Amino acid sequence: MQTSTIYSAASVAPHHNWWIIMTFSVVIVIMLMIDLGIFNKKNHTISSREALIWTIVWIVISLLFGLVVYFESGLNSASDYIAAYLIEKSLSMDNIFVFILIFSYFNVPSEYQHKVLFYGIIGAILFRAIFIFAGVELIKLTYLPPFVVNGTEVQLNVVLTIFGFFLLYAGLKSFNSHKEDQKDFSKNIVVRIAHRLLPFSKEYDKGKFFTKQNGKRLATPLFLVVLVIESTDILFAVDSIPAIFAITNDPFILYTSNIFAILGLRALYFLLANLMPLFRFLHYGLAVILIFIGAKMLIADFIEIPSPVSLVVVVTILTVSILLSVLIKEEKISADVKQISK
Repeated sequence: MQTSTIYSAASVAPHHNWWIIMTFSVVIVIMLMIDLGIFNKKNHTISSREALIWTIVWIVISLLFGLVVYFESGLNSASDYIAAYLIEKSLSMDNIFVFILIFSYFNVPSEYQHKVLFYGIIGAILFRAIFIFAGVELIKLTYLPPFVVNGTEVQLNVVLTIFGFFLLYAGLKSFNSHKEDQKDFSKNIVVRIAHRLLPFSKEYDKGKFFTKQNGKRLATPLFLVVLVIESTDILFAVDSIPAIFAITNDPFILYTSNIFAILGLRALYFLLANLMPLFRFLHYGLAVILIFIGAKMLIADFIEIPSPVSLVVVVTILTVSILLSVLIKEEKISADVKQISK
């Protein structure tokens, strides 16, 4: 009798050597200290050149860590890491669009945006750890009794099944969703709670989170923007965290790939903020990725899709959507639509 091994109740996440865990921790701490302490002692506007350099640095470090995973745990773990990294990186493109809306709505000066994103990402590191490790433990507790289908022993998991259907729904919904040019963040629940709990000044004060006016301590709008960024990341985690659980049950691979993708997001924002309209078809590519991942999660106990195959599929979808965005001009699309209407 054939037994399914993907996410089976008996399966145990690989045990990683202490040195790879230490390597990850040291790299993250050093890079954050360099970013905050050396290159960003003063508030300043991030240039495209600086953003490009940091984007390349984070991508290279992320891929090098994937190489470390390969030598420590083998091809499957390395493929899982790269696939999870690419999924999180691609899904985080939606974050960039929302960051643009948030900064525009609150009129955040360009020289303060880096500081907001830095502290937002520090919060994301903590929240993602909670979500991922809690998710792994929850999955272990929600397996149904095993049963046999066509000679194969199957043991479904309630949480993973819910995640799978949710990702299918999110992917299908993404095809018909359209981004709004304007959004009223004054109705955001975090904004409303913050205004009830804290007094706020109306103006920014040299990048400070708190200021004093007439002897009274007030929170600045910059502090409010950080709260909105943090809450937005938690909402985006609802999509991205279930997605990477379709790749592996190894919390170390899940967390490291997630964190490397998030840490590179800040530099990517400053690089692509003005170029996002050019990637018109990337949104559809992300929808296809969500559908693929959801389907993979639902059929995992019946059909095994190897990690290298998942990686190739994700890379192919991203590449095709980006190439279509570059090669098919918007003018050509408009002309085709007009021709069809005639």
